[in-house]
Amino acid sequence: MPQTSEQTKATAEQIQQWKDLGQQLRVDSIRCTTKAGSGHPTSSMSAADLMAVLLAKYLRYDFNDAGNPGNDHLIFSKGHASPLLYSLYKAAGAVTDAEFMTLRTKGSRLEGHPVPLPNGVPWVDFATGSLGQGLPLAVGVALAGKAIEKIDFRVWVLLGDSEMAEGSVWEAFEHASFYKLSNLTAILDMNRLGQRGQTMPGWNGPLYAERARAFGWHAILVDGHDVAQIDAAYAEALETRDRPTVIIAKTEKGHGVSEIANKDGWHGKALPADLAKKAIEELGGERNLVVKPQPPLVADRPKYNVGTPRLPTFDGPIATRQAFGQALKALGDARGDVVAVDGEVGNSTFTEIFGKAHPERFFEMYIAESQMVAAAMGLARRGLKAYGSTFAAFMSRAYDFIRMGAISRTNIKLCGSHAGVSIGEDGPSQMALEDLSMMRAVEGSTVLYPSDGVSAAALTFAMCDLDGISYMRSTREKTPILYRPDEKFPIGGSKTLRSSDSDQATVIGAGITLHEALKAAEQLKAEGINVRVIDLYSVKPIDVATLTRAAQETGHLIAVEDHWPEGGIGEAVLSALASKGVSAKFTSLAVSGMPGSATPAELMDAAGINAKHIVAAVKGS
Repeated sequence: MPQTSEQTKATAEQIQQWKDLGQQLRVDSIRCTTKAGSGHPTSSMSAADLMAVLLAKYLRYDFNDAGNPGNDHLIFSKGHASPLLYSLYKAAGAVTDAEFMTLRTKGSRLEGHPVPLPNGVPWVDFATGSLGQGLPLAVGVALAGKAIEKIDFRVWVLLGDSEMAEGSVWEAFEHASFYKLSNLTAILDMNRLGQRGQTMPGWNGPLYAERARAFGWHAILVDGHDVAQIDAAYAEALETRDRPTVIIAKTEKGHGVSEIANKDGWHGKALPADLAKKAIEELGGERNLVVKPQPPLVADRPKYNVGTPRLPTFDGPIATRQAFGQALKALGDARGDVVAVDGEVGNSTFTEIFGKAHPERFFEMYIAESQMVAAAMGLARRGLKAYGSTFAAFMSRAYDFIRMGAISRTNIKLCGSHAGVSIGEDGPSQMALEDLSMMRAVEGSTVLYPSDGVSAAALTFAMCDLDGISYMRSTREKTPILYRPDEKFPIGGSKTLRSSDSDQATVIGAGITLHEALKAAEQLKAEGINVRVIDLYSVKPIDVATLTRAAQETGHLIAVEDHWPEGGIGEAVLSALASKGVSAKFTSLAVSGMPGSATPAELMDAAGINAKHIVAAVKGS
């Protein structure tokens, strides 16, 4: 119910301040974009009143201490409204007017779409230039506060109505309701106009409300330019303790300027200087209000137990996916900051081992891979060590989140299981044959591909403290143990498992193909032919020195991979050699032609990546 107590009623002075602040935010959004010659002033102007009331009364934040654990989180899912966000920072005294006017210029922290440190500002949690991501990310942040840290900060998300067409938004609606994230408030800037015209629902606020309520949310409809209604809605959201809240605000794009308000064709266009001057006059001129937000909650940063984990040991052959699950559980036993999210395949990725041991730190994201990755990113934003896992093929659904995660400088750890034709009878829809390429292309990523249980466990541990996005490719089939329990696997390294002074070629494999390479080496040795065998467990960064030496000493490199030839191990090896100006004969054995259902052995033979084909490639040299 709307709040009616004297404590929550706004005074006439407050209402006027909010109105003035809203106009200031509009004027500043025009000023900075006109100076830049580009940007999104009209999308910023529609939400100005919503943000004015939030900053002046409800947001709890210390701009001098962005890392304060009691700070609220304000996420602009409609990242193109960055002029409004930066106008808020100026109004809060966090940036000067001189810096504010550097929007979109080279070297400015105020980029065209908001980005966090190191390139952006400390008050931005995530890069949100790709629409439909802010709310899923907020779910992870809210989960951290509610389920792990037990800190009552609030997560506020400004949504655009165009991005409500994104499926990821509704994945977030579903999961926020399931986890009863009452600390999450979404603010829908329903301005009706998208980039090329009206949105599907237009100004049909009741339709949005009906959808939100069907997902289990509390929904409030307001006039997004009536500051008293906005104030009452925020107060009501704070009093809603059993579910998340969405405030659906009817607004006008370009509100306050008669020539552009609610007019199509102004999306993403800066006002020319003459029109900007008239618009600013119509809005009442420039203002220089400084409004400090409420102080953050008094909260201590959580103190997690961080001990030294004990690597699991293995008695015999084990799938690397299972070794990953056992290692994750061991890591969780020692470290209270380790959390896991899964895409409802925990009995296949073996994250269920962690989930049974640490249910309070395990979050099921069901068949919603975008939300799974976003939740991991949100949890990581609060300093947690977040592992996410699903079938490697389905990571592709979340690739835009992974790509944006690199821009956000997020630190998450992903494991993709059931990779390649070696999964067998399930067929090509389940076979990740492009994941190495996909993950290698992510800026700053680490890509790992263990071949036995020992290396899988050690690399699971190593991922914990890696910066950026790290990805482990795991295998469905059980594979023999190759290494001693205490073997070290430095990131960027490799292991040479067979070598001699008379090697005629070097075979490079990882995962299932490494075992095929070892079989081939034994067959060739029986025929008097020696080959070097390298376990390329670190695909990125790659062991340039070892590969260079192998090329120079053996003259022929053969890369064998359960992956398409494009972007996988073979191209990683060639790139490494090219970086040193080294040339050698090179043979790529990779999957070509669309596979079907068959046994793993049949599929690997058909793909040309088993021991028989490796032997033939060596003899062909």
